[in-house]
This record gives sequence, C-alpha cells and structure tokens, in this order.
Amino acid sequence: MNMLFQSKSKSLTGAKILVECLRQQDVKNTYLVPGESYLSVLDALTDVPEIELTVCRQEGGAAMMAAAHGKLTGRPGICMVTRGPGATNASAGLHIACQDAIPMILFVGQVAREMREREAFQEIDYRRMFGQVAKWVAEVDSPDRMAEIVSRAFHVAMSGRPGPVVLAVPEDMLTEHTKVNVPNLGLAKPARATITSHDADEFLNTLRSAKSPLIIVGGGVWSNDARRDLEDFATKWAVPVAASFRCQDYFNNVHPCYAGDSGIGINPILAARIRNADVLILLGTRFSEMESSGYSLVGIPQGDQHIIHVYPDPEEIGRVYKPQLGVAAPPDEVIASLLHRDIPDFDLTARRATVAQCNAEYNAWSTLPEGRGDLAMADVMRHIEGVLTDDAIVTNGAGNYTVWIHRFHKHRQYPSQLAPISGSMGYGVPAAVAAARVMPERQIVCFAGDGCFLMHGQELATAVQYKSNLVIIVVNNGMYGTIRMHQERNYPGRISGTDLVNPDFAALAKSYGCHGETVTRTDQFSGAWERANVHEGPSLIELQVDPKLITPTQTINDIRKASKTS
Repeated sequence: MNMLFQSKSKSLTGAKILVECLRQQDVKNTYLVPGESYLSVLDALTDVPEIELTVCRQEGGAAMMAAAHGKLTGRPGICMVTRGPGATNASAGLHIACQDAIPMILFVGQVAREMREREAFQEIDYRRMFGQVAKWVAEVDSPDRMAEIVSRAFHVAMSGRPGPVVLAVPEDMLTEHTKVNVPNLGLAKPARATITSHDADEFLNTLRSAKSPLIIVGGGVWSNDARRDLEDFATKWAVPVAASFRCQDYFNNVHPCYAGDSGIGINPILAARIRNADVLILLGTRFSEMESSGYSLVGIPQGDQHIIHVYPDPEEIGRVYKPQLGVAAPPDEVIASLLHRDIPDFDLTARRATVAQCNAEYNAWSTLPEGRGDLAMADVMRHIEGVLTDDAIVTNGAGNYTVWIHRFHKHRQYPSQLAPISGSMGYGVPAAVAAARVMPERQIVCFAGDGCFLMHGQELATAVQYKSNLVIIVVNNGMYGTIRMHQERNYPGRISGTDLVNPDFAALAKSYGCHGETVTRTDQFSGAWERANVHEGPSLIELQVDPKLITPTQTINDIRKASKTS
C-alpha cells in the first residue's frame, strides 16, 4: 500500500496530501476532466494507482458520474474539474446530488491565492456560486489544513441528509510544500442517530390502531439490507408500501406489499389511497412536489392523515408538513430497530386484505398495454422485462420516454435504478458509465430520449475508452416530447421550440467505436437487443418511434382535442 506520510521530516505538497487523503478514504474511482489549475493533483495521482481515473468529455458528465457513484455505493463520489467554465459545467451534476440527497465531493481548481478578488482568468467565488446546491462550500488556503478539511468534507457529505460538498483548491496551494505530519485518519464514518424507545412505542402504537396505513419510502442513501428489512416490516405489520419518485428500487416491486410509486403520472387509485390513509408514514422522503402531485395529496401544513415523518435531517421535519411524530434519524436505522420489536397480538385480517388489494391495483396499473404503431414501445418493454436480470441497473434522464421504465419496469433489488429525482436531462449515459465502472459484473441498460441523449451523449467516448459493457436505448421521436405534451395541453396546435432534427444515432455510436443499430419495426428489436448484449463494450439501439404516440395511452391528437374542449 502506498503511504505518502511516512516521516515528519518529509516535505509534501498540498496536491500529494489531497491524494493521500483520498486514498485513506478508500476512494477507488475519480471522475474528472483535466485542467491546468490542478495539474499537480493529476501528477500526484500517478503515484496512487489504486485510485482509478475516469477521464470524461464534459464536466457535467463527470459530475453526474460522481453523483451516480455516490448513489450506488453510499460513499461520496469524487469529481475533479478546473476553475470557471469547468465548475460551471459541473453544476448540473451537483444539483442532482443535492436534490437526490447523494454524497459527493467536487474538487475545483482555483486561481492562485495572490490573484483572488481581481476577477482573474476564470475566477469565481464558489461559496457564492454553489451556496444553494451544496451542503458546504470551502476553499483550502493552506496545505497544512488539507487533511482536516478533506476529512470534514467526507463527514459532511455523508452525515444527516447526504449531499454534495465543494472544495476549491488554489493551484499555488497545491504546489506549496509543508512538513506538517498528517496521521492516517481512516475511513470517515458519520454519526447515525436512531429512534428513541419512547418514539418507537408511539410509532408502533399508532400503526397498531391504524385501519388504512401507508408507507412511502424514498430519500438518499439506501441499501439492499434496508430493502429487505422494510419488506419484512411491511409483511409483519401488514402495511402497503409505495416508493417515492425514482426510488422504486427501495422495495422489491414484485413483493406482495408493494403498492406502486408516488411520482409523475401516479396511479389515480394510489393517489386516492394516499389522500384517504389514516396513518401516512413518510420514510426518508421529503414528499416534495413530484411525489405529492404538486402538494395536492396532503394538506399543508396539516392534512387529514396522521403523519409520521422519518428523515435524517431535523430541519426537514415540519418544514412543509406538520407531523404528529417526527423522527430525525436515517430511515434504514429506524426500520431495523422497529423490526426487532415484538408485534402485539391483534387481528391483521382486514389489513392484509387491504395490502393485497393495493398490490393488485399496482399490478393492474403496471400491466403493459397493447402495442401501437410499427414500432411498439409496449412490445419493446415486454421483451426487455422478459430478459433483464434481477440485479440489472437501469438508468435514464428525463423525458416522456421515462414513463415506459417508471410505470412498467419492476425493480427487484437495490441498487438497480439510477434516475435523477431532480429531473435532469442527460443523466442516463453518464450514470450508466459510472455503473459500469463501479459494478462491471451487472447488466446495465440506459434509456434516453433523443433530446436527452444529445445532452451528454459524448460520454460514449468515455464508455469506449474504458470498455464499458452497457446498452443504450435511444427513443427517438424527433422532439422534446415532455415539453410538446405540455404545449399541446396548454396551447393546443401551437407548436413552438420543440421540434428536433437528429443525427443517425446508430452511425454516431459506430463513429465512437460502439456497436450501433437502428430499429424501425417491432419485429426487429429482439435481434438487435441480442446482438447489443453479446457485444463486448458499449452498444446503442436507436428506436425510431411514431411521434404522435406521445404517451402509452394517448396520441398528440387526443391531448389536443381534450385541451380544446376543456
């Protein structure tokens, strides 16, 4: 094992101290776009080969990869970018990590210390720039404090509500030498609260007396153990469980207690069950705009439901909804603690019947419709669902195409869903590359719309460089579909700014060195899928779908007619 801090008398640069700190935190992957402002860090990384570099094509893609890494591992994803435009580009990934509650650390090369406050070349005050999308923004002024500040960054990123941290590192500080001895600090382990005995009694007594309880699970860091614990708890107490927006892998979707997801395009029956629940347990979710259908499912600040809100950050509890019981602790800790308490002897017959009905409603809602058009997305999804492995990781960005994954794909394990709660387009491809770097043994499938893909599709070059095994499905309808759908609902027939002229996506993929195919008919897909999955390295399948078929059940004309008559 490489050890830079072997002697008190050894002179070290700030860059070498930074890299040693990352090694001590067991960092295995760093996602970056190189820049002259942190050349010394790149040089120091050559002495620590156990930290693999993923060299990206744009800082936004690098930051999205780091966010996806944090989601997959529960440890901070590391991103390095240069100052000014590099940091500006990275902000998209930083925003994802913020709204998705994902641990991440963004290192930004900064102008030399003597040049600050002059608006030097590419100078930005990162405290002001990133203040609202990061948990903590700091600048390392001296190599003597590097270990202290990096250690704090790891703790902040993982503690309470996880999230991103930004550390600016001036280029002259990185090359400055110091003889300060920095001990091996070991892995940062954030303090974890748990539920008190009094609150546990209140939680379970409330649940015991409930007639129509419902759990909605979501939030930041989760685990397969937490998934299993929640499934056991839901079974033991006969409670249906819904997943919040893009947290569908937090609970096995084929489990008999699963009730579906509370997100965009919610099942109306599930929405009614949330409104009518007598006890609503918000487990790790903020139950924000997307999950709550525009804050319409629960009264603000207090609704008809008896709310139990479990969230790792006490500042969130009571922020929007006034709960009858607030528990400021990680949701996995709370469920693990409650699971081991004895259940009182009471009749669960009626509740079990309700759970079964909720699950039946979900299964009916998630049943694929009949295929429409020459290339039927319903039949494409039917085929994919029949051949995906149980632990396959599915990624996507944002757009109307995502309804096919969110509504009809069944997640069985955690982690298996990489999708931005923040709704950021362009996330799917970088997330798939990160997944291939972190979990190369998994089957990895990325879904992207035509508009979504072109925002970070250049990371195909990164996928090729690292021989990543993944399949990208580009759903091409020649427009920004979600915006067009809203346009037709609000301004029917008045098309403006939503049409796209696209490249030949299969040919583009081939130019990067990928396997690429174009599919125009349903009967072509199964062969294309098989060839893509046996190919060593990244593959892309372009699906040229009928733009009129805007949703699984509606055409553009359907939406236009309904809007004109409403």
